[in-house]
Amino acid sequence: MKVKILSTSDVHGYVLPTNYSRRDDHQDYGWLKAATVIQEVQQRATSDEIVITIENGDWIQGSAFASYLAQQPADQQALFTQLTRSIHYDAGVLGNHEFNYGLDYLRNCERRRNYPLLGANIQGGVAQGILDAPYTIVEEQGIKIAILGLTTAYVPVWERADHLTGLSFTSALTTAKRFVPQLRALADVVIVAYHGGFEADLETGQPTERLTGENEGSQLLADVPGIDALVTGHQHRQLAGVYQGIPTTQPGEKGGAVGEITLTLNQEKKVVDRSATLLTTATAQPDSALAALVAPIQEQVETWLDQPVGQLTGESLAVTDPMAARLCGHPYLRFINTVEMAAGQTDIAATALFNDEVRGLGEQVSLRQLLNSYPYANTLVVERVTGAELRAALERCASFFTVTDDGQVGVSPAFTTPKLALYNYDIYSGIEYHFDLTQPVGRRVTQLMYHGQPVEATQTLAIAMNQYRGNGGGDYPMFSPDKVCREVNVDMAELIRQYFVAQPVVIGRPQTNFTINLTAE
Repeated sequence: MKVKILSTSDVHGYVLPTNYSRRDDHQDYGWLKAATVIQEVQQRATSDEIVITIENGDWIQGSAFASYLAQQPADQQALFTQLTRSIHYDAGVLGNHEFNYGLDYLRNCERRRNYPLLGANIQGGVAQGILDAPYTIVEEQGIKIAILGLTTAYVPVWERADHLTGLSFTSALTTAKRFVPQLRALADVVIVAYHGGFEADLETGQPTERLTGENEGSQLLADVPGIDALVTGHQHRQLAGVYQGIPTTQPGEKGGAVGEITLTLNQEKKVVDRSATLLTTATAQPDSALAALVAPIQEQVETWLDQPVGQLTGESLAVTDPMAARLCGHPYLRFINTVEMAAGQTDIAATALFNDEVRGLGEQVSLRQLLNSYPYANTLVVERVTGAELRAALERCASFFTVTDDGQVGVSPAFTTPKLALYNYDIYSGIEYHFDLTQPVGRRVTQLMYHGQPVEATQTLAIAMNQYRGNGGGDYPMFSPDKVCREVNVDMAELIRQYFVAQPVVIGRPQTNFTINLTAE
């Protein structure tokens, strides 16, 4: 007997094979392609094969499609689980981004499902109507298969408190240690589905990040006996293998792959062989019936995206060279900081060029351009910090860069491995600063001025930033919720749109408040 475990994770609302950069865009990913791959495996299953399918979180937020549905009535938001129920998922797990639009949106999206949502380490989830149980047991052909659901415990660090009403999160590791032995006594096969990733190298065991509790996958492999298969996500990595004897998958993002774990059981229902692989969706055709179900909404989304937002003049806000923008500044980044400062009533702000796909804004700004350039459902906070804390944050930013002996600049592995995290480099407005990349990491900020005067370690400054950074996200421990002095609980994309309403013609201006030195002075 064989048990095949299929998983999707971190689809982020990319139902169709498009990134929404234009109406005719086509990409080699999308949940509809993943659905085709899943259905093919399900249909090919022989009489001695059991197929288990798991949706592993970050499903209902991220794309323009999801942003549109978040503004629609509840019955339209339920389209997400109208899709998943159609291809027979056995269980779902919540990701951290499931909470970005609040619990009502989450409930609405999930209300048409015909499979349980699992969350053993989210207390209060059942009472709040967003979870069904900590685990489920599926019995097929006399085989009992337990699925334990876990979500990264770091959610409260990033998420607004009012989006987590009645909920608390505990360590995935601690929770698994409690539940896995119980499930071993109840089932023949124990699967852990974890919306989280790995904090250490899977081969060497060496830490790859600070041990904050965001990612506990390596500890699950090493310290929790009795797991037969581990399904992971969150880090957007594509990986599949058998690590410490446990087959493990992580299928990337946007439906680009489906994880597949195969367990072979003997007559005593014991696992005697195991393997893991990824099934690419690149060449799959989107399921036609599901595409027809989505088509009316998709047309509405495309029309919504093409609506005009505002007009630009002056310096171009189009981003053509992301690395140059990070090294030299850019009118687009200055503009986003200007919006933050206006909304937060400060004269200092920080923002990131989130990824290399951000293209900024054209002369005639559409909602499509706006959402593709600011794709996260971040709100805004203002924090009051000391000069020393600001300098520490800038040192973290300066550590983003590496410089080779021949003067070539690159990105530090700490921002690319194990997860690409270009969004953790910020550019500031309202202060003047200089990085000297020839200096050791931690001593690269050689000038820091505010209103023409050196910033003193003990003086306090108010800085506008998105709430992810304000909660310390991205390894910025100098920022924290207890330093928030003002909140603007409106998504940044909406704040940008409102800025254009107030100023329909915006003048692009160069960013000249910081410099970076690459070579010995």
